[in-house]
Order: sequence, then structure tokens, then C-alpha cells
Amino acid sequence: MKIYKLNLKNYTVFSESSLEFSRGINIFIGENGTGKTHIMKLLYASCQAVNEKTPFAYKLARTMLPDDYKLSALISKGKKSEKTDIAVYASEESKSEVLGLSFDAKTKKFDAKVTGEESWEKIFSGANSVYIPAKEILSNCYNLISAVERDNVRFDDTYTDLLHMVKVDVSGDGDSTDSGDMLKKIESIIGGKVLYDNQKDQYYIKGQNKQEFNLVAEGIRKMALLWQLIKQGALKSGDVLFWDEPEANINPEYIPVIADILLELQRNGVQIFISTHSYILAKYFEIRSRDEDSVMYISLNKDGKFAASESSAKFSELHNNILISSFEKLLDEVYNSEVH
Repeated sequence: MKIYKLNLKNYTVFSESSLEFSRGINIFIGENGTGKTHIMKLLYASCQAVNEKTPFAYKLARTMLPDDYKLSALISKGKKSEKTDIAVYASEESKSEVLGLSFDAKTKKFDAKVTGEESWEKIFSGANSVYIPAKEILSNCYNLISAVERDNVRFDDTYTDLLHMVKVDVSGDGDSTDSGDMLKKIESIIGGKVLYDNQKDQYYIKGQNKQEFNLVAEGIRKMALLWQLIKQGALKSGDVLFWDEPEANINPEYIPVIADILLELQRNGVQIFISTHSYILAKYFEIRSRDEDSVMYISLNKDGKFAASESSAKFSELHNNILISSFEKLLDEVYNSEVH
């Protein structure tokens, strides 16, 4: 499954936008409030809808978590009298399909109009999708799923889906050479392998000693989560990975390792969407990608009340690039402080 296009009308901070995506890695940049996470959660919900038991409209409500699961809350501000239209385009080999979603202010909860869902399920059945939120969750997994199901706490479905995913081994006959190399890179960072204790419902890092997840730094836990996903076979050809701010709480020394692993995953057929505020991470994708790699940078910025988009295969060729402009301001201040 490869998502190649998204059309939006009156969705959250977007008045009307059309975005095209790479089959490999798609990198969203932009200041806070420009809709990076909103797009990724929408695309994730569409990927989850390949399962006939997971309706697209319901999954979007569970992923975005508007009050009372009302999709009408996602209509752009100032556009409440108008309809929201969403179209997600994806392909599989020679086949392609469009999944559509429409709702307005009168839509009750997630009772929206969905088009193309049946053929979407048939064409992309079996495609796996994973969403890694910005906040690490494995260290808090104890009874979390049960608590969410009982409505004792509120977490959107990206968290609970992830907890379900990391516990299921779908790797088949074992690790490929590529996944084995990726696992070793991560093991050198986290100091061992990930161990799940089913009885305690807790994760550990097993090196020379066994250490509780919540006793190691969050950056190490995020890398350990990536290890677990690769080990369990959750990221294989045809799958889609969404990762919100991979660089959050990560030692800058490990950022090129993340870039290398994600580039390797897309070479293995995984489509990847990430959002980042890190100039370093975004730049590493540019300088470490090969000619055969497919990398797309998507800059989101405020154009009046709403968000606008710009895309380029080259990080440095984006006109609205807040990461480069912020970095240049820092260099100017450093230069001025040294001169004076």
C-alpha cells in the first residue's frame, strides 16, 4: 500500500489543500499549529480502514478525539456552515483506489458519509500501519489498554493500537539480513534487547542486566520501541509507518542512526511519514539518501487563517523552510556575539 495523494477541504486548519506524497519517506516540517499531526492521524486512520472491522469515520474520531467523538468539530474555523471533504488516494501494484469522507455541522458523532471503503478494504487488505506518537508509551503500558476500554483514562487510538502492535509477532520465519543489521544498530544504543514480561505487562531492556523501562531515559525507550517493532515484523514491505517527532528526547548523536534506519526501511518497501522540528534530522535525510531513495519534504505554513503547503525533493529548495531560517538566525547570533 502506497498513499500518493491527499485532498482536503475545510479540515481543521486547512481550507483547501492537495498534497502529493513520495512512495518512500515523507517529512513534514512547519511551525506548531500548521496541521502536521492532523494530516498524519488522518492518513493513519485511512490505513487502519483497510480492516473491514475498522470503519474510516470511526477510526478518525478515535484518533483525533474530538469531544463526544463529533467529527463536526474538525471542520475548519470560520467554515462551520460548509462541508468537509477528504479524499485519500493509494495504490497497490497496478491498482489504485480513493477513500472519501464527508461531513458537516449536522453530522452526528462519526456518522459521516464514506465512499470507496469496500474496494479500499479489498485492494489493501493485509497492509499494516503503525503510528508512533511523540510521547513514549511502553513504560506506561501496565493495564493501560484496559483502563482506556473502561473509559477511566483518555488516550487516542494511536497509543492503544501501538501497545497492541508491539505484543504481536508477525515476523514469520525470522529476521532478514537487513532487519538484523538494523536491530544491531539499535542494540548498540540501548545496551541490549527488549524483553516483554507478559505476567507483569511490563517491558525491560535486557543487556548484561535486566532493567525496567521506566528507569532508562525516554530517548533510549523510543529507540527500544523501534527495535521491538522491527523485531516483531511490524514494518515490512507494503506497510506504512507514521512517526511524530522522532527526534524528541533523543541524544543528537543518535539522530543519524534514526535517519539511516528509516532510509533502510523505505528501501525495504515501507512508506514513511514523519513530522519533525529538527534541522539536523531533516538534513541527514538529504545528505544520506541515495539516488534510488525516494524522499519528499513537505512544508506547512500559515497563510492567513489557514495552512498552506509546499513540497520538494530537496530540503534546501523549500521556500518556506522554518528549520533553515531558524538555524540561520542562530548562526547570525553566534557570529555577532563572536565579533563583539
